[in-house]
Amino acid sequence: MKNKSKTVALLGACTAVALVLAYLEAMLPPLFPAVPGIKMGLPNIILVFLLYRRGPAFASVVSLLRVLLITLLFGNAMMLLYSLAGGALSMLLMWLLSRSKGFSPVGVSVAGGVAHNIGQVLMAMLLLETPQLGYYLVVLTVTGTAAGILVGLAGALLIKKVPKL
Repeated sequence: MKNKSKTVALLGACTAVALVLAYLEAMLPPLFPAVPGIKMGLPNIILVFLLYRRGPAFASVVSLLRVLLITLLFGNAMMLLYSLAGGALSMLLMWLLSRSKGFSPVGVSVAGGVAHNIGQVLMAMLLLETPQLGYYLVVLTVTGTAAGILVGLAGALLIKKVPKL
C-alpha cells in the first residue's frame, strides 16, 4: 500500500509541475508572433525525465493528465484533439527511441518535439480537410528541433542530478 501511495503522490507532483510549466509558457510572449502555434514545450522536460526515470507508462499518464487538465482550464475541444494527437505520437516515438542505445535524452526530445508537431498538423489536416497545412511542417520541424534540444538538455540535466524516484 505504501508503494501505491508513493506512486500516486509522485504522479500528482509531476503532473502539477508539468501544469505549472505549461502555465509559465503560456505567460511568455510568442517566440515568433508572425507564426502561430510555436512553443518551447517546457512541460516536456518532465516527460523526458520521467521516461528515463519511471518508464513510458508513467510518463504517458502524466502527459495525458497534463493535456486533459490544460484543456479543461484553458482550452477547447479542438485543442484537446490536437494535443492528444501530438502527445500520443510524441510519446510513442520517444518511448521507442529511448529503448535504443543510439539516442540520448536530447535526441529523444528532438524526435518527440518534431513528432508532436507532425501529430498536430496531421490532425488539423484531417479535421479541416486542408492538405496544404502540411507545408507548415517545414517551419515546425525547424522550431521543434530547436525546442527539442533545449528541452532535452534540461531533461538530461534532471536525469543526471535528481536521484532515482
